[in-house]
Amino acid sequence: MFDWNDLKAFLAVARGGSTLAASKALGVNQTTVARRIESLEQNLGFKLFERGQTGSRVTEAGQSLIGEAENVERAAIRFANLAAMQMRGVSGALRLTTTELVANVMVIPALGAFRAIHPDVQVDLMVTDRSLDLEGGEADLAIRTGQSLATSDLVARKICDHDIALYCSREYAVRRGVPAAAEDLPHHDLIDVSSEMGETPAAAWVKRHSGGKIPITRSNSMASMVYAVKAGLGIGALPTTIGDIDTDLLRCSDVILEARISSWIVTRRELKDTPRVRAFIDFMAPHLQAEIRKLEEQGRARIAADAAIVVPFSTRTGSDG
Repeated sequence: MFDWNDLKAFLAVARGGSTLAASKALGVNQTTVARRIESLEQNLGFKLFERGQTGSRVTEAGQSLIGEAENVERAAIRFANLAAMQMRGVSGALRLTTTELVANVMVIPALGAFRAIHPDVQVDLMVTDRSLDLEGGEADLAIRTGQSLATSDLVARKICDHDIALYCSREYAVRRGVPAAAEDLPHHDLIDVSSEMGETPAAAWVKRHSGGKIPITRSNSMASMVYAVKAGLGIGALPTTIGDIDTDLLRCSDVILEARISSWIVTRRELKDTPRVRAFIDFMAPHLQAEIRKLEEQGRARIAADAAIVVPFSTRTGSDG
């Protein structure tokens, strides 16, 4: 078994070109560096450096070991970082990425309750509808929404499912009326997400039933799409937990089963058991589940009250079963 300090000395000399430069980089005296190189060479049975008046030149054998030594170095640094995080306990910063809609509706209202329990954890929000690269370190955790998660080495905890339906504003309903069936969609103004977000299951359903009609406006943000519907620009597919409780909106359809999506909290495998990450996941998942249930109950009551204004049409006809 090789001493990690010997490997550190080897890398420092290889990078600095001399034991003197290595001693300055490592913060030890030159004699200590020379002794560690000698010890490593004895254990290996061959020379790592050719010494000369101008410094130390890595031998061919030594050159072949630099890459593996650097792998050990990265592993040691990662080990030290993880150990330091464990020592800090339930404290420190978390970088959470999610969409604007999820951040505003689900996460931000819950942060006060989380900080009441864990006041030493700082949650920094990175709000974007683009999926940041967790494995590449762009964020520590993500709340992601879709019909499924991409295959990866990330670990995920499911929060809940989200039903999707069509909505319009009350002003739009007065001005244009509401569709009585899916076949009426070609006669209405439609709102969709932009192509950079990909074609969502809801958008595919609307496109199929509207005969491929081009939407009057698209947005690269689900939050902006909600406001476009509220502004009376047209009809859009929204989560029922958003549309059903908004008094400015009317439900035009029942739930589009094939458009149902889910939300997960996702993080890297090496972070999942660090105290602050575990505390955040263990608090946020059940908290959001309870809040979603409350929103669903509120929504059902409001939709029932709106029944005299508009009866949502059924999406369960024809090829939709």
